[in-house]
Order: sequence, then structure tokens, then C-alpha cells
Amino acid sequence: MNVNPAQHRPVGTRQTGDVPTFEERDLPAGRHQFHKERLMSQIHHDRLSDAAAKPAPGPRNPFLRRAVLLPAATALVGALAVGVLLFAPGDAGDREDNRASGPVLTTEIGAADPKGARPLLDRISLAAADTRAPRPGAGQYVYIETKTANTHVRTVNGKASVVSEPLHTRQSWRSPDGLKGWLIEPGNTGPEGITLEGRDEKGDVPTPHLGAPSHDYLAALPTDPDALLRKIYKETAGQGRGPDQQAFTTIGDLLTESWPSPRLTAALYKAAAKIPGVVSVNGATDAVGRSGVAVARLDETSGQRTEWIFDSRSLTFLGERTVQVEKGTADGELIKPGTVVFTHAIMQRAFVDAIKEVPGRRG
Repeated sequence: MNVNPAQHRPVGTRQTGDVPTFEERDLPAGRHQFHKERLMSQIHHDRLSDAAAKPAPGPRNPFLRRAVLLPAATALVGALAVGVLLFAPGDAGDREDNRASGPVLTTEIGAADPKGARPLLDRISLAAADTRAPRPGAGQYVYIETKTANTHVRTVNGKASVVSEPLHTRQSWRSPDGLKGWLIEPGNTGPEGITLEGRDEKGDVPTPHLGAPSHDYLAALPTDPDALLRKIYKETAGQGRGPDQQAFTTIGDLLTESWPSPRLTAALYKAAAKIPGVVSVNGATDAVGRSGVAVARLDETSGQRTEWIFDSRSLTFLGERTVQVEKGTADGELIKPGTVVFTHAIMQRAFVDAIKEVPGRRG
């Protein structure tokens, strides 16, 4: 497949094909929580199917799934722990791939400045600290609405090609303590969405942590940049492709998948400025076409650069994307430089009174 890095193609065309097989590939930054929620969606669906087929004699661990589906779920749970998405080949080839696919997302590769990250992040940090953010009231939920899409290698009848899913809206609701939640995302949930409430693979109530924080958990994090960065390095040791890349990934996930306070957000930016290899990028475009400047870091193994995109004037955080900027070893080098591997634009964050309530629209 010929990919032109100088041309940006928005994804909006659906494409169908025969039943595919899957290959191992790396998770781009920001996708750990996405795949966790996707797993919960599948488990929720299986529980409903089991209940309809045969009444359960008592409480059932949602992670004790039907044998035919267990291998894929087990692979995904393990993948989330190490940052690699792996589908069991024996199962995947027998099931239909419901992910929509279309023209590959591409972009111009912006020039990186190794000396520009620190002064830019200093300015961004000051702007973030000066921002006012509301606090949740009793019984409220954190609502986050984003536009997102990703690119993957699709194999049909032994022939591999690179495709991107259409840009779509993702809506999530989370209680501040993280115990209740809801997700609506076309292609990953039904129209009504799925609950994010449930127990982990051990049957325990999940405990918030850096990889899956609650709003209350974020409020307890240190806001001294050095102490915050030490905590991130310590608690993510052994994850990802090295401590520096994982620290950058973790901060990016906190910025995109949650709603940190202005003070914590400012500290996260200052902490990111201390990570080796972080650069500024002179130009980047988010998932909905908003252009700005970026702070980024290159994963030298995959050749992919994760970019945090900010409005050039207000320095407001717009979202993030992962761009293939060099040839990598993943996916047999099918994903060419200039390909947007993942893009995620923040459209709205607010506190609402109920699950499925959208700011400005009640009922």
C-alpha cells in the first residue's frame, strides 16, 4: 500500500471484507484504558448471553467466561499488563471482525525540536495552572466526550493491508470514586452503551491506580513535579518500552482519559519536561482538524511518535495522536511513515448529575 505522508485523509468511509486474522502489534499510547473498557464490554455481552441461555444458580464472577471465548479474553488481560494487544490466532480467525475500516489516516510529519520542549511546557504549565475547573457535587459523574480513530493491519485470506477506522464519538461517565461508570462508543458497545462497573479478573473491586485512576485518586497525587515524576517512574517500572517512554505514556493517559485539576495538570506538564527525549513539534493536527503545536516523544523501537497537541494561542490541550515517523518492526513494516496510528481529540469535559446525561441536553 502506498501511503503519501504529505496528504491528510480524514477517515469516513466504511469498507468490508472477508473474515480476517489478527497479528500481534503494539498498543499506541492512550489505548490501555480503551482496551480495558472494550474487554468489559465483551464480558458484559457474554454475561447477558449466558443468562439468557441458562439461569445462573448464584452470583457469578464476570471473568469466568465461556470456554470458547476465554483464550481471547485471557490474552487481552495479559496484554493490558505489558502494553501489547494479542489475539489468540485460533479464535480470531473463526470470528468476524466487526471493526469498521476505511482509507488510511495520514499526515505531514512535523519537525521536532529537542530544545523546544522545556520552554513550551513551561508556558503550557502556566496556562494550565491559571485555568478554573469545577468540582464534582454529591452524586455527580465525570463526563468526557472525545472523537477518536485508530489504524491497524487487517489480514484477509492471507493478504495484509493497513486500514483506519472511521472517526467516531466516544462518551464516558465515571463516578469520582471510580466504582460506577458507563461507556458509549460505536463499534465497541451497542447504541445504549455498557456499564464500566464490575470486578477485576480476581473478583475484587478494582483499586484506582496510575494506569486506571479515578477522579478522587487524581486529587490525592502529589503536585510537586519531582515527587510526581518519581512516583510515576516507580509505579510503572518494568512496563512498556523503557522507563522514559512509559512515563511519557502514563502522563499522556492521565491527560486524555481523565480530568486532572488545574494544579495537577500543571505539575504533569512540568514533570513531562524532565523526561529525556521529549521534544516540541512545530505543527500537528488533532482528530477533528484543529491545528496547533505539540509536545512529543519518539518510541525508537516502533518508530512511532506520540504527540500531545495544544492550541497555538491559548495553549489549551486539544488531544493526542500517535504518528509513524520512522520505519518500525511492528506489523512487518506495513505501516509507513506519515500514518496516523491513533488520534484522540477532547471535545468536552464536565460534571453531570446522571449516567447518560450530556451537558446541555437532559433526559
